[in-house]
Amino acid sequence: MAHSAINVLFTGNNFSRILQGLWTSVWIAGVSLIIGLILGTLLGMLRTLPNKIMRFILRLYLEFFRIVPTIVLLFLFYYILPRTFHINWPASWMAVLAFSLWVAAEFSDIVRGALESVPLVQKESGLALGLSRVQLLRYVLLPQAVQLELPATINLATRVIKTTSLLMMISIMDVIAIGQQIIEANNQKYPTAVFWIYGLIFFLYFIIDYPLSKWSKRLAAKQNR
Repeated sequence: MAHSAINVLFTGNNFSRILQGLWTSVWIAGVSLIIGLILGTLLGMLRTLPNKIMRFILRLYLEFFRIVPTIVLLFLFYYILPRTFHINWPASWMAVLAFSLWVAAEFSDIVRGALESVPLVQKESGLALGLSRVQLLRYVLLPQAVQLELPATINLATRVIKTTSLLMMISIMDVIAIGQQIIEANNQKYPTAVFWIYGLIFFLYFIIDYPLSKWSKRLAAKQNR
């Protein structure tokens, strides 16, 4: 029976459908990270400015995306915003929008912390050499901040990849949704197929996230030496 159940993975185009669903999850995560990291870098730099009103507004933005569960954000961007503002975007791009703003909020805090972690003496030395604040940011602060923030950035990437498992909740045919379809189609004949389907999905997520997690830990260990 177990042998027959595992064959469900390779019946018809089931395996290729699962890989296609994985690609959907990966590209949504990837595009969201690219947009979110760019926007988050800008917001993080703005949070280091002395303008208290701007810092307060950006802090509220960060706390909103930290407090509200990701599934609620997806529902908000998929069900409520399109009806309110008459937006006719595909579900996948609404997910990208939600994830991008979430990533930007989280990454802005990482960037702010990294910039403020650069020793004050280096900032003072740069200004003493005649560098403008823009030059100081470009040549002194950002290069060091990138190194400091890299482990946290990788951890954020793994979180985004794992969170794509919620995409099925807004009718996106990601790897979880396709796996569930295959299970339901074969549940009566092969009830143990659920083990093999979700086992494969677990393995696919694992081989993507585990190397990133190990890389992040190694970088963090090097920084702590």
